[in-house]
Order: sequence, then C-alpha cells, then structure tokens
Amino acid sequence: MEELIQSRIHSYYWNNDLNCAETTLKILAEIFNVEIQPQILAAAVGMHGAGKFGAQCGLVEGALMFIGILGKEKGIDKERTIALCYAFADGFEQRFKSLRCKDLRPMGFRPNDPPHLCEGKTRIAIKFSSDFINKALEINP
Repeated sequence: MEELIQSRIHSYYWNNDLNCAETTLKILAEIFNVEIQPQILAAAVGMHGAGKFGAQCGLVEGALMFIGILGKEKGIDKERTIALCYAFADGFEQRFKSLRCKDLRPMGFRPNDPPHLCEGKTRIAIKFSSDFINKALEINP
C-alpha cells in the first residue's frame, strides 16, 4: 500500500497537477475500492483556495470528505459518520499538530515556492488516513 500511495501522489501532483484534497480523495478511493463522482472532485478543486489562504489543509478535507462518502456507502449512520470525522480531525491534529495548511506546509507559503512542497507530508498523511479508516471499518464493518 505504501508503494501505491507514493507512486500515486507523485503522479497526481506532477503529472496531473492535482491539489492535496483531490489527491487524498483519489488515493483513498483506490485503496478502499470506492468510486468518486466527478462532482466530488470538482468540489475538491475549490478547496485549494482555502489551502492557499492557509486555512484547513486539503489532506484533512479530502480525508473527511472520503469518510463521509465511505460511511454512506457502508451504511454507517449519519451520527456515527460525524463522530468518525470528529475523531479523525482530533487524531490528525494530535499527530500533525495542526489542521491548517499554513502550519502543515513546509515553510508555510512564500511567493516563489516551488510546486508540490507537501509531497512528503502527503505520503505520511494519506497513510495515517488509510490506517484510521481501516481501524474505523474494523469497528463498523
């Protein structure tokens, strides 16, 4: 799985110029064999602006969106899905010390930053997200 994560991140960032939320959604969908509708990916494009603003990171947003999608697909009720998203955000913040892009991005944002500075952090975050979801599915198959 880690090899899949690494190769997909690199490809999605460098070949497709996807943002963190799109990349997270697409990789988690592949890991958990879930189809992501084009409208969802289109919505994830809009989140890139919040990330560039320094608000909630796309690595968090993409995973939260995916938990909602997977929850619906697996028949997990709305309240439990909300609780899982809360637990994910709490765990992510404990692990990475923030949910905000400007805190998580290496060196924050500067005008002349090269593209895709978060590639390394993305590998770690998607692995964290996948592990969290796997554990949640053990509780709610």
